[in-house]
Amino acid sequence: MKKIEAIVREEKFEELKDALNAIDVNGITVSQVLGCGHQKGYSEVVRGATIDIAMTPKLKFEIVVSSEEWAEKTINVILDIAGTGNIGDGKIFVYELEDVIRIRTRERGDIAI
Repeated sequence: MKKIEAIVREEKFEELKDALNAIDVNGITVSQVLGCGHQKGYSEVVRGATIDIAMTPKLKFEIVVSSEEWAEKTINVILDIAGTGNIGDGKIFVYELEDVIRIRTRERGDIAI
C-alpha cells in the first residue's frame, strides 16, 4: 500500500479532483496548506506598499492506494494535471504504508482502503 501526498496550486483543485475520480481514485483528503519552496514566496503591491509574502497557499491531496500500479497511475494523473512547467507547481511525496484500518468495521489492509 502507498500513500501519495501532492502539494499543488489551488487553481488545480477541480480539474485534479475530476481527473482522479475519472480513474476511480475516490478516497481523497484535501487540505489547504501554506508553504514555500525554491521560489521563496513572492512580493505584492498593496495600496502602494510592497509586501513580501513568504508562504504561498497550496492544496495538499492525500491519497492511499493498494498497489504500486495504482500509485503510478495516480502519480501520472497528478503530474499531467498539476504540471504547468512553472515554478510553484508543487511536489509529490510517496510513502510505503504498513497498515490501514477502517474504524467502523475494523477491516485491515487493502480491503480497508
